[in-house]
Amino acid sequence: MQSRKLLDNSINYLIQHGFEKPEIGIVLGTGLGKLVDQIENAHVAHYNNIPSFPLATVEFHTGKLIYGDLAGKKVVVMQGRFHLYEGYDFMDITYPIRVMHGLGIKKLLVSNAAGAVNLDMKKGDLMLLDDHINLQGGSPLAFKNVSEFGDRFADMSTPYDKEMNQKLRDLAKENDIELHEGVYASVVGPQLETRAEYRMLKIMGADAVGMSTVPEIIVANHLKLPVSAISVLTDECDPDNLKPVSVPDIIETAGKAEPKMVALFKGLIESL
Repeated sequence: MQSRKLLDNSINYLIQHGFEKPEIGIVLGTGLGKLVDQIENAHVAHYNNIPSFPLATVEFHTGKLIYGDLAGKKVVVMQGRFHLYEGYDFMDITYPIRVMHGLGIKKLLVSNAAGAVNLDMKKGDLMLLDDHINLQGGSPLAFKNVSEFGDRFADMSTPYDKEMNQKLRDLAKENDIELHEGVYASVVGPQLETRAEYRMLKIMGADAVGMSTVPEIIVANHLKLPVSAISVLTDECDPDNLKPVSVPDIIETAGKAEPKMVALFKGLIESL
């Protein structure tokens, strides 16, 4: 059960530590932490110091909430997110989204590292999420007192904000950045997919696959919080020519592609 008291404890702690009225929340995915280097007047709160906050257990997720100035706006950034494969439940995973909303954010930007199921997309490319498929076997809204936080039956006809997505398309053109667009499928993990599973995902209409993002998007929509998301494609999921993928390779590819994502996010923040 989600508790308003626990949320208030987390929010009040952060306000006391200088997290005052952020306008935009940002969730950074695997290997995508460099954006925080550009935040000015930063205040940092480690997850293990925030009351009721989950702890990041994955070695390449650092576990910090960072507040400060970016592109002329007050932002709060999650450097390190939570996943089902770490043993968390959907409410743990999405708890930080509710905390950032409680602090006052009006928009949410999300990034992730994903595999390219659509083979027209290549390793190192970016994909703007237009829609998604939830294959994680549950929902962050499936708890008894959900109606205290918003409509139980949240509408998901347009999960990603049309206006922000259009701005990201325009920015990509202006900056000569190739930005694909497509459907993201979210699975549990942590194992990667088999050849048969990649074929299934393609038949389902997925363009990319990952192990995060969808729970956060569902809660953002539940909170009526406009959200956009970008996947950095770190491997190509060709079932007829499938090669082993190493996590260090994924991190390296994400790092090389990250400056493009940072440029788009900064440009969007500036325009909001």
